[in-house]
Amino acid sequence: MADRAELVYTVLEVVIAAACCLGNVLVVWALWLCGAMRRQPTFCFIASLAVADFLVGAVAIPVAILVDGHVRATFHGCVALCSVVIVLTQASVHSLLAIALDRFLRVYIPLRYKKLVTPSRSWCVVIGCWMGACFLGSVPLLGWTNPQSASYYTSSSSSSSISCQFMVVMSMSYMVFFNFVSCSLVPMLCTSALYAYIFWRISRQLHSREVVSKHYYRRELSLARSLVLVLALFAICWLPIHLLNVATYWGWQVPQGLVYMGIILSHANSAVNPVVYTFKVPRIQKAYVRILRRCTLWSCRDNNQEQIGSSPDNTANVVRGY
Repeated sequence: MADRAELVYTVLEVVIAAACCLGNVLVVWALWLCGAMRRQPTFCFIASLAVADFLVGAVAIPVAILVDGHVRATFHGCVALCSVVIVLTQASVHSLLAIALDRFLRVYIPLRYKKLVTPSRSWCVVIGCWMGACFLGSVPLLGWTNPQSASYYTSSSSSSSISCQFMVVMSMSYMVFFNFVSCSLVPMLCTSALYAYIFWRISRQLHSREVVSKHYYRRELSLARSLVLVLALFAICWLPIHLLNVATYWGWQVPQGLVYMGIILSHANSAVNPVVYTFKVPRIQKAYVRILRRCTLWSCRDNNQEQIGSSPDNTANVVRGY
């Protein structure tokens, strides 16, 4: 029964990984194609989130499968593999907070926004988000690991390898109090507060008598609704696995099947975001249409060239020297 649950888990993870890679490559391609990252700083942060989601499919999910006991490594090597997942989670949280802060500035100081928030500064913020994520995710490498497993494996030779398992080497106090409460829950609450202010401010402006500003704030409201949906989906997908970690920390026996479901749901969030962009962000919708048309034209052009190259008349002309 356990082997069957593990097989289903692995298959679902592979499917989600493929969806993450394909969907988020399309998002970055669409943003680059329509020039959104050069014109509007918000899309720099959306691109950062899409890169984090792509790496979840390309790196984090394969690593998550491996650290379920399918690879042997030294203790510190196992901790390094497990930290990869934390780094990408923190990169997503920081990107969501940066998006909310950017939208806050759009409605709080609309006249000074373009001078203050430039694309170059936005990319500096993106780099800062990733550097912060790398630091926070690497804290276990500095020694905050499961003390029992650390003392057991380091008491033998330093080169000894172990069957790498996330729940064995990672400290639940780190996962609950540092990764969840301090580095995920607090930023998400701050992000939610920013969006609450954004919607209050937009509602206030839309009910004012300034006709000129209403079009601006309607556009802001439309994009804010799409982005707050991304935030809500992130919270819904990641909250179960964090709550399971809390239960584990307090000594409750959590069934392995339930852990698998929590992990799959958290990873599925990275595959859902491109779908939200497709239906909720008009600029990305239009870019998707352009990509589809371009790929269709390339396909038709390749087929036509193959037909011309395989034509009997064309072959005869080549033979005759035409």
